[in-house]
Amino acid sequence: MIDAHKIGNAVRTARKEQGLTQEQLAAMSGVGRRFIIELENGKESCNLGKTLNVISTLGIDVKLLARGGGEL
Repeated sequence: MIDAHKIGNAVRTARKEQGLTQEQLAAMSGVGRRFIIELENGKESCNLGKTLNVISTLGIDVKLLARGGGEL
């Protein structure tokens, strides 16, 4: 099972590594800044489609998240 907090941490880490602000990531992935904040904080009720857009924008491999181990 994929943990919402793990996704949030992966998003935050990738965003910072790419030198993006939450506002920039939100604009690039077609979501609002509030959504990015909630996603990074591990809110479990975040919309799956929007979450996948953000993950895709950052180039995060969903398979790595699903495996539950290793670094992203």
